[in-house]
Amino acid sequence: MIAKLLLQNTITTAGMGALLFACAGTMHWPAAWVFLATCALLGPLCGWWLYRVDPALLAERLRPVLQKDQPAADKAFMIVFVIAMLAWLATMGLDRRTQSSDMPVALQALGLVLFVLSTLFILWVFRENSFAAPVVKLQAERAQRVVSTGPYAHVRHPMYSGMILFFAGVPLLLGSWWGLAIAPVIVVLFAVRIGIEERTLREGLPGYSDYMTRVRYRLLPGVW
Repeated sequence: MIAKLLLQNTITTAGMGALLFACAGTMHWPAAWVFLATCALLGPLCGWWLYRVDPALLAERLRPVLQKDQPAADKAFMIVFVIAMLAWLATMGLDRRTQSSDMPVALQALGLVLFVLSTLFILWVFRENSFAAPVVKLQAERAQRVVSTGPYAHVRHPMYSGMILFFAGVPLLLGSWWGLAIAPVIVVLFAVRIGIEERTLREGLPGYSDYMTRVRYRLLPGVW
């Protein structure tokens, strides 16, 4: 399992690097190297932690993003999401090529902090929810239940809340105002995914409708 984790993390990091540098037209991009080095470091560290804490969840997280028992709507979402991610990374690379963004170093440092904070927040989500699969599906074989502790006591989809920090932090770190401007589009995609997920859980997971009544907010407390 660890070997699979390392392989996936290496391929993902190398793929992101290739796309960023190809679109930028240069490998002389210190912020991109910081981003990629952070990904290369955090991926194995977080995976090792999850392997020690919840190996069943790690095994689930390493499964493909398109699965047989996944709703068709979620399969379509994953395809659109991957395309949006690639376009987002390419835009930041092109932004670097044209030198159209002038990001203060302090904001780039803030971006790195947000990136790390998003990772820590998502680890908290994993700690509380052993059923945080990468795809929408019911997990009867793992005796899935409603989780309402930790961040789930405040919002119904805290992993997406943590990912907002990621999509705000990375463009700041890479010095791309265009990347930051596009990030809200990906957050809108999260809203679509939340609808798919809640429909599936409401129909198939006992107690989820009651949980929705108790915890009103989906993504941001007091907002939505």
